[in-house]
Amino acid sequence: MLRAGICLGVVACVAFAAPAARSEGLPEALAKAYQSNPQLNAERARQRATDENVPQALSGYRPQIIASLSAGLQAVRNLLPDNTFQSATLKPWTIGVTVTQTLFNGFKTANSVRVAELQVRSGREALRNVGQGVLLDAVTAYTNVLANQSLVEAQRSNVAFLRETLGITQKRLNAGDVTPTDTAQAEARLSRGLADLNAAEVSLAISQATYTQVIGNPPAQLRPAETVDRFNPRSRDDATSLAFREHPAVMAAGFDVDVASTSIHVAESSLMPTITLQGNASRSKQSDPSLTTFGTDQASITGLLTQPIYDGGLAASQTRQAKEVAAQSRQVLDQVRNQARTAAVGAWVANEGAKVAVSASESEVRAATVALAGVQKEAAGGQRTTVDVLNSQQDLILAKARLIGAQRDRVIASYTLLSAIGRLDVKTLSLNTPDYLPEVHYHQVRDAWHGLRTPSGQ
Repeated sequence: MLRAGICLGVVACVAFAAPAARSEGLPEALAKAYQSNPQLNAERARQRATDENVPQALSGYRPQIIASLSAGLQAVRNLLPDNTFQSATLKPWTIGVTVTQTLFNGFKTANSVRVAELQVRSGREALRNVGQGVLLDAVTAYTNVLANQSLVEAQRSNVAFLRETLGITQKRLNAGDVTPTDTAQAEARLSRGLADLNAAEVSLAISQATYTQVIGNPPAQLRPAETVDRFNPRSRDDATSLAFREHPAVMAAGFDVDVASTSIHVAESSLMPTITLQGNASRSKQSDPSLTTFGTDQASITGLLTQPIYDGGLAASQTRQAKEVAAQSRQVLDQVRNQARTAAVGAWVANEGAKVAVSASESEVRAATVALAGVQKEAAGGQRTTVDVLNSQQDLILAKARLIGAQRDRVIASYTLLSAIGRLDVKTLSLNTPDYLPEVHYHQVRDAWHGLRTPSGQ
């Protein structure tokens, strides 16, 4: 009787493919996702837009220059002493330039720059967190395809085994060794096996579509995926401590607290005096065909001090509002820290549990394989029925399916733990791709005084 040869697990094997077929490993898939994932690239664009808050805030330190030009026609009609009128059409024009420099605005500019810089740092941590999520999604997509490929091969081997069993049973029925009931049981199990194969193929197609969404078009062959236990902490306490301190969501929430606290000072600046210095230069002329052209040149420098007395309560309300937002952000920070701690504990426990599940599944497969071989021998000697062989084969295929799932979960759990402590990134994994450095764009635009094109040339 044919014994089923089944490909095992995410780590143990991959789907069959020709040697020349294009293959891809998990590190290459992660590098591809890091480079081309739309969600991650959109987050990078958002961060570049956040960088522009800094030069916008710094503009408060710089002078404002406005040029003006006016021209037109002016009709004039004068009453003369002899009660006659003299009419003329003048063509006046004026050109001028005004320079305004703020000398003091209640430290609003300084605090606005501080807020913008803190927003940039918070955004970088948010970008890092999104990057972790994308890499973890890529790991999940990769291992799902790999596992489902193995399940399809396992189900195909199972169908082949059941076809062989059905053929042998029909021959034994013709020889009078078994009853029609045995043949019907073998036919039923074959139908179930075909349905299971169809379900496995559907799951594979769905996982391949998800792979395309997260990473790109899947290759013909995927190489075995490995865990990242070497990068993970050695104890649960270390995991929770690292998550509490280093997780990007926690760090972003910490910067948000600083943003909200500094925004209080920005609101309070509306209650303080403002000192500005303004310089103005202009030239105006007007001409008439019957009159001599004449003009005026003017230049002035003016200092202005303004002190708000009462604005209807607007600034006071904005200050109170900013204080409440700061209190809210501190509560959010506590909440995020608790969530990070809980996620780290859950990831640690899941990773340890996945190790146990793999070990137990391997033992189950070994035992089920031995049991199937024994039942087959006993059935050949007439001590077992066809249904006993079918049940033993079903036990084996279910055990191997559980092993494949356990090995997949084992890989995902190790990456999930690395993400929970905030270290699922290109640098830690040593991926063969340049690390995206958001500070490069920040320094390109921070001190830019003019220019409409982005550093990328858009």
